[in-house]
Amino acid sequence: MIQLTRLNGQPLIINSDMIKLIENAPDTVISLVNGEKFVVREPGDQVLERIVQFRRRVLDGLRLNFSGWTAPRAESPDSEASGPVPEEP
Repeated sequence: MIQLTRLNGQPLIINSDMIKLIENAPDTVISLVNGEKFVVREPGDQVLERIVQFRRRVLDGLRLNFSGWTAPRAESPDSEASGPVPEEP
């Protein structure tokens, strides 16, 4: 999810996975895959940068090892109930 600003100054949070198109004409118009459109204050390149930053944060929460993507090791006591987590080589 990324936070943007409507033209009237109200914050708007959009699911970046739903964005189909970003237009700069002259305001930034974001079209979603469901047909909804939003006009925001941020220029298109800034919207794109926020999407990239969001996805980097998501991927930083995962670890890549040779067997594929795995979730980060849980630090809560509840995680021990599900069994041991294999150690990394």
